[in-house]
Amino acid sequence: MRTLALALGALLCGTALAQDKVTFATNWKAQAAHGGFYQAVADGTYKKYGLDVTIQQGGPQVNNRPLLPAGRIDFLMTGNLLHSFDNVKNGVPTVVVAAMFQKDPQALIAHPGQGYENFAALKNAPVALIAKDGQFSWWQWLKVTHGFKDEVLKPYNYNLGPFLANPKSIQQGYSVAEPIYVQNQGKFKPVVHLLADHGFSTYSTLIEARTETVKAKPDLVQRFVDASIVGWVNYLYGDRKAAAALMMKDNPEMTEAEMEASVALMKQQGIVDSGESLQGGIGAMSQARINDFHAQMVKAGLYKAGEVDLSKVATLQFVNKKVGLDQKVKLGGR
Repeated sequence: MRTLALALGALLCGTALAQDKVTFATNWKAQAAHGGFYQAVADGTYKKYGLDVTIQQGGPQVNNRPLLPAGRIDFLMTGNLLHSFDNVKNGVPTVVVAAMFQKDPQALIAHPGQGYENFAALKNAPVALIAKDGQFSWWQWLKVTHGFKDEVLKPYNYNLGPFLANPKSIQQGYSVAEPIYVQNQGKFKPVVHLLADHGFSTYSTLIEARTETVKAKPDLVQRFVDASIVGWVNYLYGDRKAAAALMMKDNPEMTEAEMEASVALMKQQGIVDSGESLQGGIGAMSQARINDFHAQMVKAGLYKAGEVDLSKVATLQFVNKKVGLDQKVKLGGR
């Protein structure tokens, strides 16, 4: 009898300890902008939510996007809503389940003392170093909304040399990365203008899932979203050394000092925790804001009215639940 009880107890314990295996792919090499996800691995948050999560990093030679609809990964981190609009337009069966960044870190950076402290002056720069994907996306919005001109465009090849050599030039940058590189290489603090602060209202660092996963395994999706949110709270406001170690293991080019500088910029700029997240928790979204951003992109000529079914872009069932707010207060976050 005692043997049977022990066997049953072991079976029950084994069931309780079972972890759902999940593969989450990012869109670039490990960096502070991915920190909350690595934090949730490092501090056991995913495990606490019954998840065994493998993070599969992206990079310049890696395209993780097709792996989600193909069923080879479970969740995907994407840059902004433009990717999600494209998926819906092209009939790709994925849906956004959370938006970890309230602001897209896409920015324009300039040399100080050149008259570019005012955002409106940027359109008068004689040279704008913008990568091809930017030229065909948010640059079109800048032209329609803020009067920028194609004549000043030069390709940005992710080399700071041309920008540093020309004080009158402006260039694109990830607001939590390029300003750090400019300070390290150019020995000056650049002027940084977040597009998000001037009407580019997309969410960023989205979590996408397959639509069938949302329908068949909503509990799994909810646990992954909740644990990721808690991971971001702990990363921003708690001890992030273990997460930094994991990221440096995946991406040896990264340094802890660079990641700390990036976290400071994320907080200063309100990239993760601002706007809707202050009430609904990190990851918060609203349909009104998704609709607003789409309307802007239609005006910019990126989409035709009606060609994207906005009801299929994102689901709000997993967010806006105040997850992590108590933990943030406990850690001293505002």
